[in-house]
Amino acid sequence: MKLFRRQLLHLAAGAAALPAVSRIARAQGYPTRPVRIVVGAPPGGALDIIARLTGQWLSERLGRQFIIDNRPGAGGNIGIEAVVHAAPDGYTLLMANTSNASNATLYGKLYFIRDLTPVASIHREPLLMLVNPSVPAKTVAEFIAYAKANPGKINMASSGIGTSSHISGELFKMMAGINMVHVPYRGQPPALIDMLRAQADVNFASTGAAVEYIRAGKLRALAVTTATRWEGLPDIPTVGDFLPGYELSAWYGVVAPKNTPAEIVDKLNREINAGLADPKLKARLADLGGTPFVGSPAEFAKFVADETEKWAKVIRTANIKPE
Repeated sequence: MKLFRRQLLHLAAGAAALPAVSRIARAQGYPTRPVRIVVGAPPGGALDIIARLTGQWLSERLGRQFIIDNRPGAGGNIGIEAVVHAAPDGYTLLMANTSNASNATLYGKLYFIRDLTPVASIHREPLLMLVNPSVPAKTVAEFIAYAKANPGKINMASSGIGTSSHISGELFKMMAGINMVHVPYRGQPPALIDMLRAQADVNFASTGAAVEYIRAGKLRALAVTTATRWEGLPDIPTVGDFLPGYELSAWYGVVAPKNTPAEIVDKLNREINAGLADPKLKARLADLGGTPFVGSPAEFAKFVADETEKWAKVIRTANIKPE
């Protein structure tokens, strides 16, 4: 009897361990088929480029194709919903960015926090506070004084409602105590075109999109939005030098549907972090004007939660509404 009981306990313990063994085996073999990376934006922008660089790296490392699936529209929410409703098996991922954190509040949908699992942060870059040369301000302090002397007469271009270009400007308005007219465009290129035409006065733009216009003297950079200066234009101060506490960076990372197995999340995180240490991939990302953003899934989750809370306050205070 004792021997039989001991055998039963041994079998029960083995059965209990089977799911864990099965999960680990699945993670070790993952992926066994192509993986889809959803991008909530059209091809050609920074979000799409970073997704393609990441997908190419993972394809080479893991031996299966990582396919980019562009799903633009509704401020990125079409892409998010496609991933939220996908099977949590690691075969559908989302290339997330700053706008997803702000849109959680802007559109009243908490998908980004509630129904998605952070996998890996990838890239951070500053935005540049730009003015057309016709604007007389040469510094942030001079710009604030100019805006206070001309309330409601300065046009602030952005690449769309809820984008990092928009919310960085709204944060600036709040902290500086100034009034500017927000003019949203459908993406960064048309906003910069109107900046060049002097049809817009100020814009917070990605470094990759704007740096050549600055070097050519067609636009003037007053500051960078990050807490430290950007090595690409080391003479340009930070907004925080004039408005202490101001900080914003455009960021990018991979998330997956909720309940994606932790073993798969951890495997993707390791492989992406290996890419961020690879000189060739680092150089490609540096061309976009930023730096690698390395961390664990837990660290990325905390960062996303903090960002969502930060921009919720700005959106509510500024009473920003979706289009």
